[in-house]
Amino acid sequence: MKLSALVGGDNGAPAAALAADQQVTGFAIDHRKVAPGTIFGAFQGARVNGEDFIPAAVASGAVAVVARPEARVEGALHIADAEPRRAFAALTARFFAPFPDTCVAVTGTNGKTSTVELTRQLWRMAGFSAASIGTLGVTTGDERVTTGLTTPDVVTFLSNMAGLAREGVSHVAFEASSHGLDQFRSEGVPVRAAAFTNLSRDHLDYHGTMEGYFDAKARLFGEVLGVGGTAVIWTDRQAEPIRGELPWRLLAKVAADRGLRVLTVGEDGEALRLVAREPGLLGQVLTVEADGRACTVKLPLIGAYQAYNALTAAALVIATGGDVAQTLAQAERLQPVRGRLERAVIAMAGAPVYVDYAHTPDALEAAIAALKPHAAGRLIVVFGAGGDRDTGKRAAMGAVAVAQADTVYVTDDNPRSEDPAAIRAMVLEGAIGATEIGDRREAIGAAIAGAGPQDIVLIAGKGHEQGQVVGDRVLPFDDVTVAREMAA
Repeated sequence: MKLSALVGGDNGAPAAALAADQQVTGFAIDHRKVAPGTIFGAFQGARVNGEDFIPAAVASGAVAVVARPEARVEGALHIADAEPRRAFAALTARFFAPFPDTCVAVTGTNGKTSTVELTRQLWRMAGFSAASIGTLGVTTGDERVTTGLTTPDVVTFLSNMAGLAREGVSHVAFEASSHGLDQFRSEGVPVRAAAFTNLSRDHLDYHGTMEGYFDAKARLFGEVLGVGGTAVIWTDRQAEPIRGELPWRLLAKVAADRGLRVLTVGEDGEALRLVAREPGLLGQVLTVEADGRACTVKLPLIGAYQAYNALTAAALVIATGGDVAQTLAQAERLQPVRGRLERAVIAMAGAPVYVDYAHTPDALEAAIAALKPHAAGRLIVVFGAGGDRDTGKRAAMGAVAVAQADTVYVTDDNPRSEDPAAIRAMVLEGAIGATEIGDRREAIGAAIAGAGPQDIVLIAGKGHEQGQVVGDRVLPFDDVTVAREMAA
């Protein structure tokens, strides 16, 4: 694509700068990935200022640089914008389009990964070629490609979306994290429906306050969701108020004020109302009221929050044209999501061992609550907290674990650049009476070895992850694999 066709006279681009009509070959936000013909995005970050690398990008062949008006650009077209990330996303989308016809986004503290994957499964059952994008990577019916981020950078995101469209994928559900929304990494594709799962403490190291965290997520409904789209909102009764109101009510108002269709889901939902939930040995039976009629859904997933995710996914499918009765019936064929209450193994003594990604106080409490009804004996929990992340949630996670579980082991998660012992100490401030075993493999082994036939073991925090981040190294570590080895 020619530079003139891409930017034209936008952003005050002088005609002389476009006269050469140079060929655009791609986009990059890392100057090391710039090749001749690249448009470079130079953004100010928390640790690195991309504007410092503009000369290097131009030297490598950048034909244009998207940056603030005050940035200095020589030797390439300066596409100046007060919000350069947004401008860069718009240009990138123009370059990579077209995208799949039906795209939906999911935000919330917990449940994003499960909800987008369950949405993908329901679409697939309805006969569509569907994919999901998020923490698990890019998942289609045939393969999974790991990206390593809940919301990848905008270039990766949009190129993946365009690639899926070329492969014939018509429906995509993607995770929209608070970081991604704040940094305009979820822009560019036409979003037909957006869902909100819940809001609880997380990422305050980045957002500063719960209000800031909420506002980042609210962008999905206030700006990203397309005109004429549908907001699917889980009616979470347990959330802490934001500015004196429950978060879901605030988001419903944001959507309604834009004239968007609003579908509420949950115990207080109007579109899909959860009337009753009866836990079973391998799943649960839901009574759901939809279109004024009650129906029974035999959901093959355990735990209350799995029911919430499944119903939110069903509402997204309905919002994009799915039949209500058919969608709820197909929910009975849903499969578990990797690392989300995934049963890894049954120990020699007969205790089932589950792995879950829970790494916030609310998520840990939800995972424990999901498993506890199934434990005739003790519920044994192994967990830790990640380094270089919100320190305020560590003691809170410890308090939840010792209050809700019977036996607790505090171990290492991903310490990153922090001292692992210092992280554990902060967790143990809330986990009074818990056992401390720093080595994660050893802690998992101790929990499984001490479990009896009536007990259940929950290994929380890392879920699907295939490595443990220690310092600047990623050491191979998979909770599911380790659990199976320790149980053998």
